Amino acid sequence: MQPYFLPYIGYYQLIAAVDRFVVYDNIQYTKKGWINRNRILRRDGCTALISLPLMSDSAALDVRQRQLAGAFRRDKLLNQIREAYHDAPQFARVYPVVEQVVNCSENNLFAYLFHSLTTVCTYLEIATPLVVSSSLPIDHRLHGQDKVLALCHQLAASRYVNPIGGLGLYSRDCFSANGIELKFLQARPSAYAQRRNDFVPALSIVDVMMFNPLADVRRQLAQDYELL
Repeated sequence: MQPYFLPYIGYYQLIAAVDRFVVYDNIQYTKKGWINRNRILRRDGCTALISLPLMSDSAALDVRQRQLAGAFRRDKLLNQIREAYHDAPQFARVYPVVEQVVNCSENNLFAYLFHSLTTVCTYLEIATPLVVSSSLPIDHRLHGQDKVLALCHQLAASRYVNPIGGLGLYSRDCFSANGIELKFLQARPSAYAQRRNDFVPALSIVDVMMFNPLADVRRQLAQDYELL
């Protein structure tokens, strides 16, 4: 999977569901995607974007070649999150984790995102090793399904699990012909008490952690999905 900034719980369900999780660093950055942004819930019940500003650069660069903007105000981002959640039930326990993530001194986009993933996984007690894709000796000129299969073979994988969004991208027959079972993870997040009557799903993991005790989050990680 490509890295994302404090992604939704389904991303962490996927990490927790597998033996090894490969994070793409040598994949092209997509401007309109969610690599460097996500959504949180403000105190007024509306959603808001949190984002990592990037230096202007070529659109053809990989994630590992992009840099955070020199004007990135870590304190401003922390203030935005603190203002949104300072009265949330788990704020005292979770905000220090958020501080660890945001205050990371790395300016390289991938290094910053990788640090955020490992930090949140530590809090969530997810022990799955995170593997950087470029560290594996495959032909990195491959793309899409061919690259995934090469990574699976390199790791001697018998099963590959992808989010449900990849259902139209990969062929079960092709994976089976390569001796690999293909599964898709369908997240089924539980509603939890937020600040509004109508539950807002698929927000950043920060929202889940702020409103739920760790034991409840770990239950959601283990149970609130289906492998298809």
